[in-house]
Amino acid sequence: MIGIDVKEPKKSCNNEKCPFHGTLPVRGKLMEGKIVSDKMNKTVVVKKEFMTKLDKFERFEKRSTRISAHIPDCINAKAGDNVKIMECRPLSKTKKFVVVEVI
Repeated sequence: MIGIDVKEPKKSCNNEKCPFHGTLPVRGKLMEGKIVSDKMNKTVVVKKEFMTKLDKFERFEKRSTRISAHIPDCINAKAGDNVKIMECRPLSKTKKFVVVEVI
């Protein structure tokens, strides 16, 4: 296991940037979101929606952010799937998260 409570994928891979079958350590934030783009090679864009309180108007506002995440070969996820992503070391200029589970 990788230190968090997620199901290990049934499929195996030999990708060294995989937290299950490679040497990539995961730490820090664990987030859930929806994949909005899977057109890049081994990268997906995950959209995370959250609510923010506006003190001036005493209301909540819906906001969202888009996060680039690495997807290992052993995890089968496509656009529209809800996934869990976890923070890892920087893998490129924009990728600092890795997909760990499809919900």
